[in-house]
Amino acid sequence: MEISDATGKLGALAHDTRLAVFRLLVEAGPDGLAAGDIARRLDVPPPTLSFHLRDLADAGLAVLRRDGRSHFYAADFETMNALMAYLTANCCGSRPELCAPVACKPAAKPRRKEGARP
Repeated sequence: MEISDATGKLGALAHDTRLAVFRLLVEAGPDGLAAGDIARRLDVPPPTLSFHLRDLADAGLAVLRRDGRSHFYAADFETMNALMAYLTANCCGSRPELCAPVACKPAAKPRRKEGARP
């Protein structure tokens, strides 16, 4: 990762709403969340949320998946891990084993059994 890539990604996260959205997407895991669910959970008007989601997607931190008329967004964990690795690459006096980043690999969500109640 180049410094200009890192600053672009960090710039996208340097806003209260975008950071809250990104953290929510990280928490949601690889399946992500519907845009409407994100708006409700964070109490952000849909047009405002669309603006922030577009910024996160443009920075490579979120990915969009369309399902019919619904838009689902998920964190891009590969990009997030690359940014974390870039930020910590020279830490601890060039002894990265002392402070190496822990890559985030979200666990698969447990599947519900047929007929089980949520």
